[in-house]
Amino acid sequence: MYEVRLHGRGGQGTVLAAGMLAKALVAEGRHVVAVPQFGFERRGAPVAAYLRVSDAPMRAMTNIYAPNCVVCIDSSLPRVVDVFAGLRAGGLLVQASKHAPQDIAVPPTVGTVAVCDAVGIAREVFGRPITNTVMLGAFARASGLLSLEALERALAETSFRDGGLAQNRHALALGHERTVVHRVERKEAA
Repeated sequence: MYEVRLHGRGGQGTVLAAGMLAKALVAEGRHVVAVPQFGFERRGAPVAAYLRVSDAPMRAMTNIYAPNCVVCIDSSLPRVVDVFAGLRAGGLLVQASKHAPQDIAVPPTVGTVAVCDAVGIAREVFGRPITNTVMLGAFARASGLLSLEALERALAETSFRDGGLAQNRHALALGHERTVVHRVERKEAA
């Protein structure tokens, strides 16, 4: 079983992204459970969504406390929320940021950092900072859990407020293409 926790802010489409990711993984023959979590249901408040992926059926419908991967679709969230809480040793961080992966401060549990300038891509494609679709592309590249084609099919089954399927496909592709993945090297203590 592989567990993913997505962090974002209300209005950024974090829960929608988890749903699209679940659809794409199911289309590739995986078993998936997606669980949203809402705190204060207002725009800008921290939001999390949880996703379990397995080759076998699952029954667990709870939040995820020890994820293999954290996807943070808002670069300011690590200053407000402990996005690394419970991350398993060697875990993957997929972060929306314009900084280089080596410049992202991470705890020792992080084994791989994937960085995508999701806001820059979103402004380029949509003209505003809607990063959820961009970060799905980044997740696909960093994790290797699913194909870009499966995500494109999930996008086609999703209705967007602005009806911009072509824009979202372009954002997904750019997120995948422009994500930089870096394996964290840890020095052994003497």
